[in-house]
Amino acid sequence: MKEVHLFYAPQIEISPLLPADEASHAIRVLRLRQGDPLLVTNGKGLCFDCRIASLSGKSCEVEIIKELKVERTWLSGIHIAIAPTKQMERMEWMTEKATELGVDSITFIESKNSERRTIKTERIEKTAVAAMKQSHKAVKPIISDMIKMNELISTPFEGQKFIAHCYDFDSAEKGTSLHSHISSAKPFLFDLIAPKRDSLVLIGPEGDFSIDEVKQAEAMGFKSVSLGNNRLRTETAALSAIMMMQIKKANIHATSL
Repeated sequence: MKEVHLFYAPQIEISPLLPADEASHAIRVLRLRQGDPLLVTNGKGLCFDCRIASLSGKSCEVEIIKELKVERTWLSGIHIAIAPTKQMERMEWMTEKATELGVDSITFIESKNSERRTIKTERIEKTAVAAMKQSHKAVKPIISDMIKMNELISTPFEGQKFIAHCYDFDSAEKGTSLHSHISSAKPFLFDLIAPKRDSLVLIGPEGDFSIDEVKQAEAMGFKSVSLGNNRLRTETAALSAIMMMQIKKANIHATSL
């Protein structure tokens, strides 16, 4: 049976035209023809069985046959805020894998120890779209521009708020980060995740959050947590947190494409 390809058109319910890059892929790469079937998602949980109504130059118009609501495979919001690494490729890789696993939003934060203070969100967007289509998901994570750490922790969030860091309580007062030691007093993220409550996890830069940032976050309602006994790179820590949330929030009744 001929494969039905998934396309991303965020305005599909308003406009029958595929975005330019999606149209180009359909026409030039896949060489689809009028009448061919295709599946289109708006990236917000809806998919549409379509067929190509007309092709004109670089334009591809589709006809919606049926609307399909695709339930998320997770029960509540999964949100990651991460201080980007110096190498953009590592953030693109993280975004790709996070989208494949399933995440609602990725926010980039500027921390005191950040090595990168600007980020090209358009590149991250393209990575997220490609990963969503390849993994046949109907949810594209919301990608937010860089925001300062103090602004983020001051932004209202209805749900659980966590900050993952490598300090233990005793050494934190002395300003020492013990990357090989996890205090038993700091709870494991997995144990605290509530399946039906939205969850936000903050992941620090390669030099970790500063002590002051941890204290400020805790004062704003964030709970300090451990991701385990292993020393993790920034992007790996983010994926570890997402995986923990996915396991605890798994929706066994969800539909898939």
